[in-house]
Amino acid sequence: MTAFVRRQWSDLEGWDGADHALAFSAFRASAERLAAGIFATGTLGVDASTYDDAARAAQALSGEPREAEAKACFERHFVPLRIVPDSQNAPLPGFVTGYYEPVVAGSPVRTERYRYPLYAPPPDLVKIDDVSRPPGVDPYFRFARRKSCGLLEEYADRAAIEAGALEGMGLEIAWLADPVDAFFIHIQGSARLAYEDGRQMRVGYAAKTGHRFTAIGRILVDEGELTLAEADMDGIRGWLAAHPERMRALFDRNRSFIFFRETPVEDPGLGPVGAGTVPLTPLASIAVDREIATFGVPYFIEAPDLVIDGAPFRRLVIAQDTGSAILGPARADIFVGSGEAAGSVAGRIRHPADFTVLVPPKLAARLLR
Repeated sequence: MTAFVRRQWSDLEGWDGADHALAFSAFRASAERLAAGIFATGTLGVDASTYDDAARAAQALSGEPREAEAKACFERHFVPLRIVPDSQNAPLPGFVTGYYEPVVAGSPVRTERYRYPLYAPPPDLVKIDDVSRPPGVDPYFRFARRKSCGLLEEYADRAAIEAGALEGMGLEIAWLADPVDAFFIHIQGSARLAYEDGRQMRVGYAAKTGHRFTAIGRILVDEGELTLAEADMDGIRGWLAAHPERMRALFDRNRSFIFFRETPVEDPGLGPVGAGTVPLTPLASIAVDREIATFGVPYFIEAPDLVIDGAPFRRLVIAQDTGSAILGPARADIFVGSGEAAGSVAGRIRHPADFTVLVPPKLAARLLR
């Protein structure tokens, strides 16, 4: 069982420089849905309904707050609780990775150059839970295929889909020139596509087949193809470029397959809309385990070995997205931004971290019992 340990603001190394104003903007983006009770409370017990006052205060504050004003607002409405997962005795019991929004050339129609599709969810794909999950299906599965007879079964995996399982269904929403770009868009869960006519379009996560995610970088390390230090995104891309004949077999070992939805590019300075239904803010939005965590909630994450912009990562961030590989109460994917430079940073983030969740005082009293 996850434990919570009461902390003081002075206990949080780096709290005074945590970029509270940026985090406040991200928190305010989620405030309306948080105050309206739209976000479900995860199994960690961070009750969304207790954030009403803080969410309304964020909505009421006009303009962009100064750093000191934003910091005071967080300190007035919350108390910090360190998250200690069950059986975790390490000094830093959590873990962070990074993700970003790729920006790649694409086409809304198939051409000789653009031949690799991104798909919308199929009509026979349905969400399942512990009640509706068929007997014998892995409890990990949150999606399944509804057969014509009404029964449910596992959906086709990556290998079957890439071999043509969805052809003829008209589900293609965009086409790419490079299968490696397509694969990494599946890993990141979103992308910004630049069409040849000058238009830009975003694609974001809509659903998945339900199969477990398998990191191909981990496979390459385990099989001696790359060292752990080499297995960042740049290293993996380099390996794929050197071994094109082995690419498809490696990709198929990650049976997970993502389906997408299209969204317009309204603010190029912000990221795609995350699962929390707000645009992601670079270095202030995180993806969390949606079964455990609660969207819209602030966290202070300390990852002293992770250096970004010349400083150890000690920042205030907001839970606004999710990912199939993000599992556990002290686990997050940090949204770094859009484009190649952000991708280089995101691809090397694999660091132990300390997680402190910010909760209203009345909730803190309940969680510390």
